[in-house]
Amino acid sequence: MLTISTGNNAVAAAVKQASPAVVAAYPITPQTEIVEQIANFVTNGSLKAKYIPVESEHSAMAACIGASITGVRTFTATSSHGLLYMHEMVNWAAGARLPVVMANVNRAVGPGWNVWAEHTDALQTRDTGWLQVYVATVQEAYDATLMAFRIAEDRRVYLPVMVNLDGFSLSHISQQLEENPAGDFIPPLVLDHAITPEKPAGYGCMTSSTDYFRIRYDIERSMRDSVAVIRETEEVFASKFGRRYSWTDDYRCEDAEILIIAMGTLGKEAEVAVDILRSEGIKAGSMRVRWIRPFPDLDLGDRELVVIDRNYSFGFGGILASSIKAKTGRECFNVIAGLGGQEVTYHDIAGFVRNRRVGQESWFGVDA
Repeated sequence: MLTISTGNNAVAAAVKQASPAVVAAYPITPQTEIVEQIANFVTNGSLKAKYIPVESEHSAMAACIGASITGVRTFTATSSHGLLYMHEMVNWAAGARLPVVMANVNRAVGPGWNVWAEHTDALQTRDTGWLQVYVATVQEAYDATLMAFRIAEDRRVYLPVMVNLDGFSLSHISQQLEENPAGDFIPPLVLDHAITPEKPAGYGCMTSSTDYFRIRYDIERSMRDSVAVIRETEEVFASKFGRRYSWTDDYRCEDAEILIIAMGTLGKEAEVAVDILRSEGIKAGSMRVRWIRPFPDLDLGDRELVVIDRNYSFGFGGILASSIKAKTGRECFNVIAGLGGQEVTYHDIAGFVRNRRVGQESWFGVDA
Protein backbone atom coordinates (compact mmCIF):
# COMPACT_ATOMS: atom_id res chain seq x y z
CA MET A 1 0.00 0.00 0.00
CA LEU A 2 1.44 3.38 -1.06
CA THR A 3 0.81 6.36 1.21
CA ILE A 4 2.37 9.69 2.12
CA SER A 5 3.80 9.59 5.62
CA THR A 6 6.12 11.36 8.03
CA GLY A 7 9.09 9.52 9.49
CA ASN A 8 7.37 9.31 12.87
CA ASN A 9 4.18 7.83 11.42
CA ALA A 10 6.22 5.38 9.35
CA VAL A 11 7.84 4.03 12.51
CA ALA A 12 4.43 3.70 14.17
CA ALA A 13 3.07 1.87 11.11
CA ALA A 14 5.95 -0.60 11.23
CA VAL A 15 5.38 -1.17 14.95
CA LYS A 16 1.75 -2.00 14.22
CA GLN A 17 2.91 -4.59 11.67
CA ALA A 18 5.32 -6.10 14.23
CA SER A 19 2.48 -6.46 16.80
CA PRO A 20 4.30 -5.93 20.10
CA ALA A 21 2.49 -7.12 23.20
CA VAL A 22 3.61 -4.15 25.30
CA VAL A 23 4.32 -0.52 24.36
CA ALA A 24 5.61 1.85 27.03
CA ALA A 25 5.10 5.50 26.17
CA TYR A 26 6.26 8.89 27.36
CA PRO A 27 6.12 12.01 25.15
CA ILE A 28 9.10 14.15 24.17
CA THR A 29 9.59 16.43 21.17
CA PRO A 30 10.11 15.51 18.35
CA GLN A 31 9.26 11.86 19.06
CA THR A 32 5.77 12.27 20.51
CA GLU A 33 3.90 11.52 17.27
CA ILE A 34 5.23 7.96 17.31
CA VAL A 35 3.65 6.98 20.62
CA GLU A 36 0.54 9.08 19.87
CA GLN A 37 -0.07 7.19 16.63
CA ILE A 38 0.52 3.85 18.34
CA ALA A 39 -2.01 4.91 21.00
CA ASN A 40 -4.51 5.50 18.19
CA PHE A 41 -3.85 2.00 16.83
CA VAL A 42 -4.46 0.49 20.28
CA THR A 43 -7.60 2.56 20.76
CA ASN A 44 -9.14 1.62 17.41
CA GLY A 45 -8.22 -2.03 17.85
CA SER A 46 -5.81 -2.34 14.93
CA LEU A 47 -3.00 -3.12 17.38
CA LYS A 48 -3.64 -5.56 20.21
CA ALA A 49 -1.12 -4.38 22.79
CA LYS A 50 -0.87 -3.30 26.40
CA TYR A 51 -0.19 0.44 26.16
CA ILE A 52 1.49 1.79 29.30
CA PRO A 53 1.61 5.60 29.64
CA VAL A 54 4.38 5.94 32.22
CA GLU A 55 5.56 8.93 34.26
CA SER A 56 9.07 9.20 32.81
CA GLU A 57 11.46 7.84 30.20
CA HIS A 58 13.33 5.94 32.90
CA SER A 59 10.06 4.17 33.71
CA ALA A 60 9.37 3.56 30.03
CA MET A 61 12.52 1.47 29.64
CA ALA A 62 11.92 -0.19 33.02
CA ALA A 63 8.45 -1.23 31.82
CA CYS A 64 9.90 -2.63 28.61
CA ILE A 65 12.46 -4.59 30.61
CA GLY A 66 9.80 -6.00 32.91
CA ALA A 67 7.64 -7.05 29.98
CA SER A 68 10.44 -8.35 27.77
CA ILE A 69 11.85 -10.50 30.52
CA THR A 70 8.61 -12.50 30.48
CA GLY A 71 9.16 -13.30 26.81
CA VAL A 72 6.84 -10.84 25.05
CA ARG A 73 7.66 -8.36 22.27
CA THR A 74 8.13 -4.77 23.46
CA PHE A 75 8.61 -1.31 21.98
CA THR A 76 9.19 2.26 23.12
CA ALA A 77 10.36 5.54 21.63
CA THR A 78 12.24 8.56 22.94
CA SER A 79 14.55 11.43 22.07
CA SER A 80 17.47 13.43 23.44
CA HIS A 81 17.03 14.13 27.17
CA GLY A 82 14.51 11.32 27.38
CA LEU A 83 17.19 8.90 26.19
CA LEU A 84 19.66 10.36 28.70
CA TYR A 85 17.11 9.97 31.49
CA MET A 86 16.64 6.28 30.70
CA HIS A 87 20.40 5.70 30.30
CA GLU A 88 20.64 3.52 33.41
CA MET A 89 17.86 1.26 32.17
CA VAL A 90 19.33 1.19 28.65
CA ASN A 91 22.34 -0.59 30.16
CA TRP A 92 20.11 -3.01 32.04
CA ALA A 93 18.13 -3.95 28.93
CA ALA A 94 21.30 -4.96 27.09
CA GLY A 95 22.81 -6.65 30.15
CA ALA A 96 19.69 -8.78 30.62
CA ARG A 97 19.90 -9.75 26.92
CA LEU A 98 16.43 -8.46 26.12
CA PRO A 99 15.32 -7.80 22.50
CA VAL A 100 13.64 -4.45 23.16
CA VAL A 101 13.19 -2.25 20.07
CA MET A 102 13.27 1.52 20.51
CA ALA A 103 12.99 4.40 18.07
CA ASN A 104 15.11 7.40 18.98
CA VAL A 105 14.36 10.66 17.17
CA ASN A 106 17.78 12.31 17.20
CA ARG A 107 17.75 15.71 18.89
CA ALA A 108 20.39 17.98 20.38
CA VAL A 109 21.24 17.77 24.08
CA GLY A 110 21.12 20.91 26.25
CA PRO A 111 22.16 23.34 27.36
CA GLY A 112 20.77 25.41 25.80
CA TRP A 113 17.44 23.88 25.00
CA ASN A 114 17.21 22.78 21.38
CA VAL A 115 14.72 20.43 19.71
CA TRP A 116 16.44 20.02 16.34
CA ALA A 117 18.56 17.24 14.91
CA GLU A 118 21.91 16.06 16.25
CA HIS A 119 23.31 12.56 16.74
CA THR A 120 25.14 13.11 20.04
CA ASP A 121 22.14 11.87 22.07
CA ALA A 122 22.24 8.33 20.67
CA LEU A 123 26.02 8.22 20.35
CA GLN A 124 26.34 8.83 24.09
CA THR A 125 24.77 5.37 24.48
CA ARG A 126 26.92 3.60 21.88
CA ASP A 127 28.82 1.57 24.51
CA THR A 128 25.78 0.13 26.29
CA GLY A 129 25.38 -3.01 24.19
CA TRP A 130 22.54 -1.77 21.96
CA LEU A 131 22.66 -2.24 18.20
CA GLN A 132 22.19 1.12 16.49
CA VAL A 133 21.02 1.89 12.96
CA TYR A 134 20.63 5.39 11.45
CA VAL A 135 18.07 5.97 8.70
CA ALA A 136 17.69 8.72 6.10
CA THR A 137 14.25 8.35 4.48
CA VAL A 138 10.68 7.73 5.57
CA GLN A 139 10.73 4.36 3.81
CA GLU A 140 13.95 3.37 5.53
CA ALA A 141 12.52 4.34 8.93
CA TYR A 142 9.66 1.90 8.31
CA ASP A 143 11.87 -0.85 6.92
CA ALA A 144 14.56 -0.57 9.59
CA THR A 145 11.95 -0.80 12.35
CA LEU A 146 10.54 -4.01 10.87
CA MET A 147 14.02 -5.49 10.57
CA ALA A 148 14.96 -4.38 14.08
CA PHE A 149 12.44 -6.76 15.67
CA ARG A 150 13.69 -9.74 13.66
CA ILE A 151 17.35 -8.94 14.40
CA ALA A 152 16.89 -8.29 18.12
CA GLU A 153 14.82 -11.43 18.67
CA ASP A 154 17.21 -13.80 16.91
CA ARG A 155 18.66 -16.11 19.59
CA ARG A 156 22.15 -15.42 18.22
CA VAL A 157 21.63 -11.79 19.22
CA TYR A 158 19.12 -11.25 22.05
CA LEU A 159 20.21 -7.63 22.27
CA PRO A 160 18.09 -4.47 22.01
CA VAL A 161 18.05 -2.38 18.83
CA MET A 162 17.78 1.40 18.51
CA VAL A 163 16.42 2.87 15.27
CA ASN A 164 17.61 6.48 14.90
CA LEU A 165 15.96 9.11 12.71
CA ASP A 166 16.80 12.81 12.52
CA GLY A 167 14.46 15.13 14.39
CA PHE A 168 12.16 17.21 12.15
CA SER A 169 14.37 16.81 9.05
CA LEU A 170 13.02 13.25 8.87
CA SER A 171 10.59 12.73 11.74
CA HIS A 172 8.22 15.43 10.41
CA ILE A 173 9.02 15.32 6.69
CA SER A 174 6.40 13.74 4.41
CA GLN A 175 7.56 11.28 1.77
CA GLN A 176 6.13 8.31 -0.10
CA LEU A 177 5.85 5.15 1.98
CA GLU A 178 5.10 1.60 0.89
CA GLU A 179 3.58 -0.34 3.75
CA ASN A 180 3.74 -4.14 3.69
CA PRO A 181 2.09 -6.75 5.90
CA ALA A 182 4.93 -8.24 7.90
CA GLY A 183 3.48 -11.74 7.61
CA ASP A 184 6.05 -14.35 8.56
CA PHE A 185 8.98 -11.94 8.17
CA ILE A 186 9.03 -11.46 11.96
CA PRO A 187 8.72 -14.93 13.54
CA PRO A 188 7.04 -15.39 16.94
CA LEU A 189 9.35 -14.39 19.78
CA VAL A 190 10.89 -17.26 21.71
CA LEU A 191 13.09 -15.90 24.51
CA ASP A 192 15.09 -18.82 25.86
CA HIS A 193 15.79 -17.15 29.22
CA ALA A 194 12.28 -15.75 29.81
CA ILE A 195 10.90 -15.80 33.35
CA THR A 196 7.60 -17.67 33.74
CA PRO A 197 5.69 -19.00 36.76
CA GLU A 198 6.98 -22.45 35.78
CA LYS A 199 10.55 -21.16 35.39
CA PRO A 200 11.15 -18.44 37.97
CA ALA A 201 14.48 -16.66 38.06
CA GLY A 202 16.10 -13.48 39.27
CA TYR A 203 17.89 -10.74 37.32
CA GLY A 204 20.16 -8.01 38.58
CA CYS A 205 21.56 -9.93 41.53
CA MET A 206 25.03 -9.15 42.87
CA THR A 207 27.58 -10.60 40.42
CA SER A 208 31.05 -11.52 41.59
CA SER A 209 34.27 -10.70 39.79
CA THR A 210 34.54 -14.36 38.74
CA ASP A 211 31.41 -14.06 36.58
CA TYR A 212 30.88 -10.40 35.68
CA PHE A 213 33.48 -10.29 32.92
CA ARG A 214 31.95 -13.38 31.32
CA ILE A 215 28.59 -11.61 31.12
CA ARG A 216 30.21 -8.62 29.44
CA TYR A 217 32.07 -10.83 26.99
CA ASP A 218 28.83 -12.59 26.11
CA ILE A 219 27.32 -9.24 25.10
CA GLU A 220 30.33 -8.62 22.85
CA ARG A 221 30.10 -12.13 21.38
CA SER A 222 26.46 -11.53 20.46
CA MET A 223 27.29 -8.11 19.04
CA ARG A 224 29.79 -9.83 16.74
CA ASP A 225 27.28 -12.55 15.88
CA SER A 226 24.74 -9.87 14.99
CA VAL A 227 26.78 -9.04 11.89
CA ALA A 228 25.67 -12.27 10.21
CA VAL A 229 22.11 -11.85 11.47
CA ILE A 230 21.87 -8.33 10.04
CA ARG A 231 23.15 -9.54 6.67
CA GLU A 232 20.71 -12.44 6.61
CA THR A 233 17.79 -10.23 7.67
CA GLU A 234 18.52 -7.68 4.95
CA GLU A 235 18.68 -10.44 2.35
CA VAL A 236 15.37 -11.95 3.47
CA PHE A 237 13.83 -8.49 3.55
CA ALA A 238 15.01 -7.76 -0.01
CA SER A 239 13.63 -11.05 -1.33
CA LYS A 240 10.28 -10.53 0.39
CA PHE A 241 9.68 -6.80 -0.10
CA GLY A 242 12.06 -5.86 -2.94
CA ARG A 243 13.95 -3.13 -1.05
CA ARG A 244 17.64 -3.78 -0.43
CA TYR A 245 19.85 -2.42 2.35
CA SER A 246 23.43 -2.93 3.45
CA TRP A 247 25.91 -1.61 6.02
CA THR A 248 26.33 1.54 3.97
CA ASP A 249 24.27 3.29 1.32
CA ASP A 250 26.78 4.02 -1.45
CA TYR A 251 26.29 6.51 -4.28
CA ARG A 252 28.63 6.78 -7.29
CA CYS A 253 31.46 5.18 -5.35
CA GLU A 254 32.72 2.81 -8.05
CA ASP A 255 35.28 5.17 -9.56
CA ALA A 256 35.30 7.79 -6.83
CA GLU A 257 38.57 9.37 -5.76
CA ILE A 258 36.99 11.23 -2.82
CA LEU A 259 34.38 9.78 -0.45
CA ILE A 260 31.93 11.88 1.53
CA ILE A 261 30.96 9.85 4.60
CA ALA A 262 28.04 10.82 6.85
CA MET A 263 25.01 9.40 8.68
CA GLY A 264 21.30 10.14 8.56
CA THR A 265 19.77 12.81 6.36
CA LEU A 266 23.10 14.54 5.73
CA GLY A 267 24.19 11.31 4.06
CA LYS A 268 21.33 11.68 1.56
CA GLU A 269 22.05 15.37 1.09
CA ALA A 270 25.60 14.39 0.15
CA GLU A 271 24.31 12.53 -2.93
CA VAL A 272 23.23 15.82 -4.51
CA ALA A 273 26.61 17.31 -3.61
CA VAL A 274 28.27 14.40 -5.42
CA ASP A 275 26.33 15.20 -8.61
CA ILE A 276 27.42 18.84 -8.40
CA LEU A 277 31.06 17.88 -7.87
CA ARG A 278 30.94 15.38 -10.74
CA SER A 279 29.71 18.13 -13.04
CA GLU A 280 32.86 20.04 -12.07
CA GLY A 281 35.11 17.10 -12.92
CA ILE A 282 35.68 16.07 -9.28
CA LYS A 283 35.29 12.30 -8.90
CA ALA A 284 33.34 12.23 -5.65
CA GLY A 285 31.11 9.56 -4.16
CA SER A 286 29.06 9.35 -0.99
CA MET A 287 28.95 6.59 1.63
CA ARG A 288 26.16 6.85 4.17
CA VAL A 289 26.97 4.75 7.23
CA ARG A 290 23.80 3.03 8.49
CA TRP A 291 25.04 0.90 11.38
CA ILE A 292 27.28 2.38 14.06
CA ARG A 293 26.94 -0.67 16.35
CA PRO A 294 28.11 -3.10 15.28
CA PHE A 295 30.55 -0.87 13.41
CA PRO A 296 30.90 -1.95 9.77
CA ASP A 297 33.99 -2.90 7.82
CA LEU A 298 34.15 -0.03 5.35
CA ASP A 299 35.45 -0.45 1.81
CA LEU A 300 37.46 2.77 1.63
CA GLY A 301 40.23 1.80 -0.78
CA ASP A 302 42.88 4.50 -1.13
CA ARG A 303 40.37 7.32 -1.64
CA GLU A 304 40.44 10.65 0.17
CA LEU A 305 37.88 10.86 2.95
CA VAL A 306 35.66 13.77 3.95
CA VAL A 307 33.69 12.77 7.05
CA ILE A 308 30.75 14.86 8.25
CA ASP A 309 29.86 14.46 11.92
CA ARG A 310 26.52 15.67 13.28
CA ASN A 311 27.89 15.00 16.75
CA TYR A 312 30.95 15.69 18.86
CA SER A 313 32.95 14.12 21.67
CA PHE A 314 34.52 17.02 23.53
CA GLY A 315 38.27 16.78 23.81
CA PHE A 316 38.37 13.97 21.25
CA GLY A 317 36.62 14.85 17.99
CA GLY A 318 33.81 13.86 15.67
CA ILE A 319 32.65 10.40 16.68
CA LEU A 320 32.18 8.93 13.22
CA ALA A 321 35.53 10.25 11.98
CA SER A 322 37.29 9.04 15.13
CA SER A 323 35.68 5.61 14.75
CA ILE A 324 36.81 5.33 11.13
CA LYS A 325 40.35 6.34 12.06
CA ALA A 326 40.43 3.86 14.97
CA LYS A 327 39.12 0.97 12.85
CA THR A 328 41.06 1.61 9.66
CA GLY A 329 44.01 3.85 10.54
CA ARG A 330 42.90 6.24 7.79
CA GLU A 331 43.17 10.01 8.09
CA CYS A 332 40.29 12.20 6.90
CA PHE A 333 39.05 15.75 6.69
CA ASN A 334 36.50 15.89 9.51
CA VAL A 335 33.74 18.50 9.28
CA ILE A 336 31.56 19.12 12.34
CA ALA A 337 28.27 20.30 10.86
CA GLY A 338 24.54 20.27 11.53
CA LEU A 339 24.73 20.44 15.33
CA GLY A 340 21.42 21.53 16.85
CA GLY A 341 19.74 21.50 13.46
CA GLN A 342 22.24 23.90 11.86
CA GLU A 343 21.29 24.13 8.18
CA VAL A 344 23.70 22.24 5.95
CA THR A 345 22.86 22.19 2.23
CA TYR A 346 24.27 20.09 -0.58
CA HIS A 347 26.07 23.24 -1.75
CA ASP A 348 27.76 23.43 1.66
CA ILE A 349 28.76 19.76 1.45
CA ALA A 350 30.23 20.28 -2.01
CA GLY A 351 32.22 23.14 -0.49
CA PHE A 352 33.58 20.82 2.20
CA VAL A 353 35.06 18.67 -0.54
CA ARG A 354 36.50 21.57 -2.53
CA ASN A 355 38.17 23.00 0.59
CA ARG A 356 39.23 19.71 2.18
CA ARG A 357 42.36 19.53 4.32
CA VAL A 358 43.21 15.90 5.03
CA GLY A 359 44.07 15.18 8.65
CA GLN A 360 42.33 18.30 9.98
CA GLU A 361 39.06 19.11 11.71
CA SER A 362 36.79 22.01 10.76
CA TRP A 363 33.65 23.36 12.43
CA PHE A 364 31.18 24.55 9.81
CA GLY A 365 30.06 28.11 10.56
CA VAL A 366 32.92 28.68 13.01
CA ASP A 367 36.20 28.21 11.14
CA ALA A 368 37.05 30.84 8.58
